[in-house]
Amino acid sequence: MVSRLKTAALAVVGSCLAVPAMACEGKLLDAPEIHASPLCVPAAPKRVVVLDASFALGIGMDVGLPIIGAPLDRMSDTALQTRATGNGVTSTGFVAEPSLEAIVALQPDLILGLTGDQAMASAIYPQLSQLAPTLLYGSTDWRGFYGLLAGFTGKEQDIADQFRAYDARLADIRARMPDRTVSVLRITSWDFQVYLDAPQTYAPFAILQQAGVRRSPYEVTDDPGLSMKRPDWEELSQLDGDVLLYIVGGTNDSDKDGRHEEVLANPLWQMLPAVKSGKVHRVSAATWMEFSGLASANRVLDDIERFVIAAP
Repeated sequence: MVSRLKTAALAVVGSCLAVPAMACEGKLLDAPEIHASPLCVPAAPKRVVVLDASFALGIGMDVGLPIIGAPLDRMSDTALQTRATGNGVTSTGFVAEPSLEAIVALQPDLILGLTGDQAMASAIYPQLSQLAPTLLYGSTDWRGFYGLLAGFTGKEQDIADQFRAYDARLADIRARMPDRTVSVLRITSWDFQVYLDAPQTYAPFAILQQAGVRRSPYEVTDDPGLSMKRPDWEELSQLDGDVLLYIVGGTNDSDKDGRHEEVLANPLWQMLPAVKSGKVHRVSAATWMEFSGLASANRVLDDIERFVIAAP
């Protein structure tokens, strides 16, 4: 994404005028999870372009932001894609290679996105911020992101009501959690990925924590700087949970190139305890890799109920 934006910026951004420094006439955001804060943004934006087709798109639509552009190409979450196009959102391309020309043509008054990578944020911010105020959110706290975006639309109470219902369901599931361990693995075209039970982790795996799901020892850390491992075939044996959930697809082609079929046929895979006992289940990349808010969170809870609690 960075290289594409830089290339396009040579042709497009050079014609954009930077806003001179002045007192903020909109909303001043000052928080450590916001890149380049304190950041002056419109108090009530009217034309919002988002950079990711997950958190920013789903949560932005949930709180009623007027989103006009997002990278809708090659989305796994077809329901979210359909919802966005039905709301008149124009595609700005693929999430890893957004078209800066398309973003410029949409004339946004706010650009919104996620970044867990400070180096990436520093690389793309100078180009994007010349087009419009650019809010890059660098936290894994998806609930906090709801609060931040709801502040633009006055939907704080509506979102709080929705979270009360969600939290009640979460507590009920936690109270019914059986004494079994769960392993979770993503199979990509080139490696294996294990998102950890960690202090800072991607939203679906934080929900597993909060629901009381117990992961295998290999999948747990108290290191705040570690959120994912990339096991080799030998390390894969440490995914010895009673239940194994695996993810294929997302923004890569691992659901089309045949690698996951090779993995599932490999004797080392078939030796995993959950595979041998028939307690292995494929879960949706649209939910687990393109997490987009409360709808995704409830689908994660659906998977927990179906594959962890209800399983014999």
